[in-house]
Amino acid sequence: MKKIIAALATSVLLMSASVAQTLPPPTVAAKAWTLVDATSGQVIASRDPDARIEPASLTKIMTAYVTFGALRDKKITLDQMVNVSVNAWKVDSSSSKMFIDPATPVSIKDLLYGLMIQSGNDAAVALAEAVAGDEATFVVLMNREAERLGMKNTRFANSHGLPSPDGYSTVQDLATLAKSIIEDFPEYYKIDSIKQFTYNKITQQNRNRLLWIDPTVDGMKTGHTESAGYSLIASAKRPNGSTGERRLISVVVGTNSDQTRTQESQKLLNWGFQNFDTVRLYKKDQPIATPDIWKGNQDTVNIGFTRDVLVTVPKGVAAKLKPVLERQDPLMAPVQRGGKVGTLKMMVDGKPLLELPVVALEEVSQASWLGRIWDSIRLWLQ
Repeated sequence: MKKIIAALATSVLLMSASVAQTLPPPTVAAKAWTLVDATSGQVIASRDPDARIEPASLTKIMTAYVTFGALRDKKITLDQMVNVSVNAWKVDSSSSKMFIDPATPVSIKDLLYGLMIQSGNDAAVALAEAVAGDEATFVVLMNREAERLGMKNTRFANSHGLPSPDGYSTVQDLATLAKSIIEDFPEYYKIDSIKQFTYNKITQQNRNRLLWIDPTVDGMKTGHTESAGYSLIASAKRPNGSTGERRLISVVVGTNSDQTRTQESQKLLNWGFQNFDTVRLYKKDQPIATPDIWKGNQDTVNIGFTRDVLVTVPKGVAAKLKPVLERQDPLMAPVQRGGKVGTLKMMVDGKPLLELPVVALEEVSQASWLGRIWDSIRLWLQ
């Protein structure tokens, strides 16, 4: 089943690149960037999506992801108080901090706020030690999660993102991580939309300036080092006719200033919302055909998709989509639910726009030996 879902996602992503090419993307003043429709899972447009980049404080999204997993698994709790180590307290004094103190225990909740709102490097180390005992072990967990999520070109070297020759990622991988944290931990993702946080009598503002500019933006994280430049992963959710709401995620890295990363991210989000629609083609388990099946314990089988099929297309294209079903006939039992039985091509003006694997929506067992012989005769006569 996982292979079928992966194949479906891959087919949509591969075709989306050609869709975006029908509309020239905006010029973005960044080293690399990508724009993803999180509702459909499609990449709308990108530049150098697989180029190796320094993630800087965007690393903290994975630090948060691993911590959220520990909260889900009840290994830690939000109100749990932890002692601040010297290692956490002394992390690069010139970098962003939430100003925790070894003399004062701090809660996991406050550390998460300090991590995501204030971008505290000291908070990152303190969380790593609270979850895994030490930062080195926590980094192993980070890389394990990156591999599980399919972030094939990413390696984390620490919990905070300060420069390291062993730490790298790509905008495509970071978009995957951003989408995963929104979908897997929506209750904790809300922290990203908080505009300021006060700890130790020090109030710091969220460095994501889009939270003040665009009310539809609700996250996610900034990053900056001298070597990496200024980066921002931003996410916004706006109304969408077919699906009710639609979420876009932009990843912009390597700009020359805070102002530039903000305006370029806003430009990408606006361009994506203004020029593309996300439409639901088929609902989960909705039969798109009921073909004959041979040598089975029933005569027909429902075929379709085991999840909602959502696609992102340029505005005006959705009404032109025409489905063409190509089946693997004759279909022979046994057939497992989720087993591929054909391909659905979505055509526009006679040209294929995307291809989707069609699967069996039910299991069909083999007929008795007499039934199988009878169907063999019928097939031979045909």
